[in-house]
Amino acid sequence: MAAGNEEQSHKAHRSRQAGPSARKKGKISEKKGNKFENQNQNPKAFAFRSNVRAKRMQTRAVEKEQRRLHVPTIDRTTGEPAPYVVVVHGPPKVGKSLLIKCLMKHYTRHNLPEVRGPITIVSGKQRRLQFVECPNDMNSMIDCAKFADLALLLIDGSFGFEMETFEFLNILQVHGFPRVMGVLTHLDKFKDVKKLRKTKKHLKHRFWTEIYDGAKLFYLFWSNFMEST
Repeated sequence: MAAGNEEQSHKAHRSRQAGPSARKKGKISEKKGNKFENQNQNPKAFAFRSNVRAKRMQTRAVEKEQRRLHVPTIDRTTGEPAPYVVVVHGPPKVGKSLLIKCLMKHYTRHNLPEVRGPITIVSGKQRRLQFVECPNDMNSMIDCAKFADLALLLIDGSFGFEMETFEFLNILQVHGFPRVMGVLTHLDKFKDVKKLRKTKKHLKHRFWTEIYDGAKLFYLFWSNFMEST
């Protein structure tokens, strides 16, 4: 009875030492051993492990290099540069068309009978100027403010600033605020020199308040232009 209660001892499994099964298991164990040994080595110090992956990487590298060489590049150095746009703005009967005619006479030595649309002239070997007379409606002022490089604000010296000038200045501030120069016209109407000097000083400081201190302001006497033309 005592012998029956003891655990039954089993015969230990004896692996095959010869034959096909023994040879197959031996090859598997050798592969596993070599794999663990190679993991401890530096993979960059040896050749690639997979021929397919190496070929794929080489093909991709060549394609990237060829794509970089064949990217179409646009040569922007050729062609003429865009003209410098000068917008002439002012209230009615202030002398916008007369100013453009005088500028045409100065650059081209030719008389312009009337102003119709934008006028482009060649002012140098690499420079062109385009003069645009800006109407007083809101849509035209917004369009001119978008493409203007220089804005010439004509102001009637005998009357002062008008609402159109302030509206155009506000539109210019919204659309990038290009360079602005003021032009005082109709100064021939002043007979008193002292009053003329005081008016010029007052309008100059008012113009500086709207733009900045030191903004360029020209004084034009149309009698001098009419004599020259």
